[in-house]
Amino acid sequence: MNIVKETALYPPIEPYNEGFLEVSSLHTIYYEESGNPNGKPVVFLHGGPGSATKPKHRQFFNPDKYRIILFDQRGCGKSTPHSELRENTTSDLVEDIEKLRQHLNVENWSVFGGSWGSCLALAYVQTYPDCVTDMVVYGIFVAEKWMIDWLGVNGLGLVYPDAYEKMCKKLPASSEKERVELRKKFLEGTREEQLKAASYSAWEAVGMSIVPEEEEVFTADELKQYEDKGIRYAKIFMHYEANQCFLGEGQLIKNAHRLKNIPGVIIHGRHDLCCPMKGAWDLHKAWSEAEFVIVEDGAHRTDPSLARELIKATDKFSDY
Repeated sequence: MNIVKETALYPPIEPYNEGFLEVSSLHTIYYEESGNPNGKPVVFLHGGPGSATKPKHRQFFNPDKYRIILFDQRGCGKSTPHSELRENTTSDLVEDIEKLRQHLNVENWSVFGGSWGSCLALAYVQTYPDCVTDMVVYGIFVAEKWMIDWLGVNGLGLVYPDAYEKMCKKLPASSEKERVELRKKFLEGTREEQLKAASYSAWEAVGMSIVPEEEEVFTADELKQYEDKGIRYAKIFMHYEANQCFLGEGQLIKNAHRLKNIPGVIIHGRHDLCCPMKGAWDLHKAWSEAEFVIVEDGAHRTDPSLARELIKATDKFSDY
């Protein structure tokens, strides 16, 4: 199987199986399978919180060797009900992953996650280490207070004062704490207010890539769909951010000893300004058994340089 050189990813593929799993009396999650039905199972954990799976996510794995399992987390993507915040915590998502493993009759599997997905991957593997063969995590987010505070005036705001000022005009507040409360209020308000609250996501994204992505051009209908998606994302993101992702301070680093017997690769872009490298460094120090890869010209997005390292990692474990 040849890798597409322009993107460093494997060629696009379609799912051979799609379904919905009722994980509680309230929530049903969407899942799909692609690649080789008899291959090594791997579960992909998407970012956010509040995002969803994308066709591109299938392309991180050799489709001849992997049984690729993707799912949308509670309230996200095709999962229902949309943007539901009740019964939506990190521990709920961890249990959903385990229920999905059992539902698909997977004995054990590889776990792969980036950004928020890396945080969720660590929480899951630390809870169910015996169900995991290996793990690849990148764009490391460990949900500590300093990482959440980084998105404020004394963190990312020092690097992008122009974008920070633009965001503050839409969400005026005298402190970051007040801005959190304003975003909560706006998300329950008029559509215009919801869009202002959702604009915070654009601010969060300024540190994701060294080279900014080209702005998309939308028709009126496409723009509404894009805005609706942004509001749904903002609601779940805000819910997790306001509760420090429902994790104790330092929990994932303190519990890294539970990963001792699990082969892994930690990959992080040197220029990641969305999730600064200190989180990845702290994880590397606590989980020294894992290979640690710093992508010197990488940031947060899976641009080719970062994608190439991810492919190396998944290829490494494809026959493990």
